[in-house]
Amino acid sequence: MTVRNDRRLVPKGTGPWSRLATLIQVLRKNRELLIGTLLTGFLIVVLTVPGVWTPYGPNEIDTSKALQAPSTAHLFGTDELGRDVATRVLWGTRVTLGMVALALGIPAVLGMILGLLAGYFRGPTDAVLSRAVDVLLSFPSMITAVIITGILGPGIRNGVLALALVYIPMFFRVARGATMAEANQTYVEAARALGVRSASTVSRHVARNIVTPIVIQFTILFPAAIQIAAALGYLGLGVQPPTPEWGAILNQGKNYLFNAPWISVFPGIAIVFSAVALSTLGRGLSKALDPDARR
Repeated sequence: MTVRNDRRLVPKGTGPWSRLATLIQVLRKNRELLIGTLLTGFLIVVLTVPGVWTPYGPNEIDTSKALQAPSTAHLFGTDELGRDVATRVLWGTRVTLGMVALALGIPAVLGMILGLLAGYFRGPTDAVLSRAVDVLLSFPSMITAVIITGILGPGIRNGVLALALVYIPMFFRVARGATMAEANQTYVEAARALGVRSASTVSRHVARNIVTPIVIQFTILFPAAIQIAAALGYLGLGVQPPTPEWGAILNQGKNYLFNAPWISVFPGIAIVFSAVALSTLGRGLSKALDPDARR
């Protein structure tokens, strides 16, 4: 026998057009969600088809055009090898944001699973996991990422692993708190009284109901993760040349700040734009999905 959580049921007769109308109404009332959705949608379009927006290749070298200022032929100018900076920034969108999305997706899943176990079963399981998380949280995120990549070596795979280890504790704490709140709900108590297995209750009901705070946490952490990923690339610990990545392009342009500042300016603008887009989306989602944030 299973217990249905009536708080999460979709009203009877709700169809796709009704849901679309409700979504439009929510976007009209929530300006941050609307702006964040538009900006993030633009980023998704860019990273999906970066080659559509420019006729050049990201690693196409033409030394005769080295260090040219922004022009109609090269909107963001060229670097010391004559590569089009705009092209490299556009392709860097896919590399940087794809790396960060993967690096946050892994800890979101693992943190959610561990948080479910700790928050629902409590006892020794909660004590052990919580103490391990406290140890990881005692180190600043940037320092932890630098140490991990310094030990494992530079590269996109090790960069993803470093970011994942940094953010597992943050997702764990959100999942644990949400699970503890759900465990006190009436439908969980009813499931226990009816003899429903704990594993079934957790996987079929509690897990579904803590997805919302995990999604909100994902969007809130994304801007900070972009900055850490770019910092690793700038320090030479992340994605390695000639792969176009925003932090690596910044590192490349630091030697030409006075005679070719555009090499560093435009990837910096891309980092700021992405951080603003995702942080705005995160705040909008918090207001739309979290009753406490709405109040």
